[in-house]
Amino acid sequence: MTGNGEFDIIRRYFASSTRQPRRDVWLSIGDDCAITEIKPNRRLAMTTDTLVEGTHFLPTISPADLAYKAVAVNLSDLAAMGAEPAWISLALTMPKIDHQWLEQFSQSFFAILDHYNVDLIGGDTTRGLLSLTITAHGLVAKEKILCRHTAKVGDWIYVSGTLGDSAAGLDLLLNNTPIENEEQRYLLQRHLRPTPRVLMGMELAGIANAAIDLSDGLISDLQHILDRSQCGAVIELDQLPLSPQLLSQYSLAQAQQFALAGGEDYELCFTIAEQQREKMERTLRYLGVPYQCIGQIRANKQLQFMQNNKPVEVAVSHGFDHFSEK
Repeated sequence: MTGNGEFDIIRRYFASSTRQPRRDVWLSIGDDCAITEIKPNRRLAMTTDTLVEGTHFLPTISPADLAYKAVAVNLSDLAAMGAEPAWISLALTMPKIDHQWLEQFSQSFFAILDHYNVDLIGGDTTRGLLSLTITAHGLVAKEKILCRHTAKVGDWIYVSGTLGDSAAGLDLLLNNTPIENEEQRYLLQRHLRPTPRVLMGMELAGIANAAIDLSDGLISDLQHILDRSQCGAVIELDQLPLSPQLLSQYSLAQAQQFALAGGEDYELCFTIAEQQREKMERTLRYLGVPYQCIGQIRANKQLQFMQNNKPVEVAVSHGFDHFSEK
């Protein structure tokens, strides 16, 4: 007989992975706390993210895609700090027990955890509106932590990957657009299954001056760096990395809007001193992850835009707001 209690669910779906636990996990699921070992020369990076149905994901999302994305967005936060992912905890709230849903969710959940060598070490389950809260922990050398407040005037601003694809994928979903070609499928996949730039973040640690992951949109997230670092920036709109798939489905103006304010790309935005650019290029060459210089940090505390070598005004909506009524 299938058990429907909290501990039955934890034991059946979340108590173990198919791989051996990490050696630094001393005590895992089954006690009041998890215990992990921390090396003396390393720091523990921690991040918590909550995903709520109707706010952060559509009710139509598959349990496999939801599990993947819930983990990926947290790993992206660790990547922005230059940290190596190690452990996570999961608090899962669901309206009822659905074993088929849980089976698909947990399989996808552990697939991405195993890919990045991360252990689930605890959490909670309860009843209510579908939502997930994940706390992720990672390790980073104390002298290599990437932060938002350490950008320097003259730094070059880079982003990984391409921007705007996720917002375009969401746009297709919200408009119930029939998915009829590979370009549309690509954009949809980029929304549902973003790639956390974990290895890139770890390689940039000690090279980049500052970093952030692009969750709420380039303008909003870059502004966090500028505010914390007490500086400004100029962005070259012509240098925004836009995928051919995005440009095949939307106008250049709409693609730029998605790239600047769409959010949920989960790419890295980072700043590099001029004297570190060559080292960065050598270091990142083997990863196979594209990156693009899109501007430079300036002394004035303004975010300015250039196009065709001329200053331009950009009318763009703000990034994602958790408490927006829209």
